[in-house]
Amino acid sequence: MRAREQGVAPVPGLPPDAARSLGSTESLFASASSASAALPQLPRSAMRILLLTTGLRLGGAEQQVAALARRFDALGHAVAVASLTPGCEVALPPGIETLDLAMRKSPWSMARALRQMRRFVRDWRPDVIHAHMVHANLFGRALIATDPARAMPPLVCTAHSAREGGTARMLAYRLTDRWARLTTHVSDEGRERMIAAGAVPAARIAVMPNGIDTARFRPDGAARAEKRAGLGFDAAAPLLLHVGRLVPEKNQTLLLEAFARLPSSLASAQLLIAGDGPERAALERRIAALSLGDRVRLLGTRADVPALLNAADVFALSSDIEGMPLVVGEAMACGCPVVATDAAGVAQMVDGFGQVVPRGDADALAAALSRALREGRGDLAQETARHRHIADSLGLDAIADRWLARYAALAADTARARMGTA
Repeated sequence: MRAREQGVAPVPGLPPDAARSLGSTESLFASASSASAALPQLPRSAMRILLLTTGLRLGGAEQQVAALARRFDALGHAVAVASLTPGCEVALPPGIETLDLAMRKSPWSMARALRQMRRFVRDWRPDVIHAHMVHANLFGRALIATDPARAMPPLVCTAHSAREGGTARMLAYRLTDRWARLTTHVSDEGRERMIAAGAVPAARIAVMPNGIDTARFRPDGAARAEKRAGLGFDAAAPLLLHVGRLVPEKNQTLLLEAFARLPSSLASAQLLIAGDGPERAALERRIAALSLGDRVRLLGTRADVPALLNAADVFALSSDIEGMPLVVGEAMACGCPVVATDAAGVAQMVDGFGQVVPRGDADALAAALSRALREGRGDLAQETARHRHIADSLGLDAIADRWLARYAALAADTARARMGTA
C-alpha cells in the first residue's frame, strides 16, 4: 500500500517507504534497527547543518536542539545554532558556531534579524536549515520567502507542542507552508491537531519523535546513593520527583493537590520539583496552603537532572499540554518508574512501563502515585527494562541518523532541481 493510501505524509525528496517510516503511528516507537531499514542512506560526507530555534532556555524542545547539535557534531558534521532570542541555558560543545539574533516583537527587529540571518546563511553555506518551535518555524519560512536570489537551502520545520497556538498562528502556518520542504511534529496527536486546525495539509506533515541520550540518561546506582545523601534522604525515604518549567500548561498545582491526598502510610514521602518559571510564587503559596512546606522542595533550575532521576523512586508528570515530553523518556531511561497524565505523546512513550492517568484528575493521579511509591523502582532487571524500552524506541543516535538521512535526501533533491534549471 502506498504512503498516501495509509494517510501518511509523502515527503518531497524521500521515497514512499521513508515517508511511511517517518509518519506512521505504528512506526513512531518502533525499534531503532527496524525504523532505519527503509530510510534513505546516511550522507557519505560531512554535512553543514544549521539549527534554528526560538530560544535556548531550559525546556524540552531546546534540550532536543542541543542534543541533536551535540550528536551531529560528534559524528563530524559542521553544526551552527541560531536563536531568535538571547540567552543559552543548554549545553553546546565548543565547536558549534552560535548566532544570537536578539529579535524583538516588532517589524523592524524582525527585518533586521532576517538580514542578519541571510548574511549568516550566505557566509556559512548550510546544506539544510532545521527550525524548531513555532516562532523559529515561521521565521525560517519568512527567510525563504524573502530571499531575492532564491538560493536558500531546504528548510525543515519541527513543531514541538500539541497546541502550537490559536487561529492566527494556524493561519500563519497555512499561508507559509509552501516555503517549508518538510514539516514534522514530535507526536501523532500534535500532527493531527495541526491538520484539523487547517495549519497544514495531511500530505505535508509527518511525525518524527524526539531522541533521548540514553548514554547520559541511564540507571546509575552510585549517582543515586550520592545524590540522595546530598539531598539529605536515607535509602528508605520515598522520593517523588517532577522536572519541568513552572508554567500553567505543566499544571504543577495538580501535582501538589495529588501529593496532598496521598494516604497517611506515605506521610514520609517527599516531593522535589526541579525547574523555574512564572508560576513559582503561586506554587509556593499553594504549598503553604496545603501545609506541605516540610515535604515539598522547589529546587529551581538544575544541571544534575540525570542524577536527580536516579535518586527518585517515582517521576511524576502532571501536564495538561505537551508535544512529546522528553523528561518522561529521560526518567524511564534512568530506570525510574513514571506516573503521568495523558498529555500528547505520553501513552505511546510509556507503553506499559508506567502509569498514565487522565489530565486534571487529582484523585486518579494520587492513586497512581500511591501505588508507584509503594512499589518503588524495583530490582535491577526492572530498571534495565525501562532503560532498554527507551533506548530501543527513542535512542538519540537512531533519531539523529534518521534526521541525517532526511537532510541528505532533501539536499540532494535541491541540488538536482537547481542543476535542472541552471
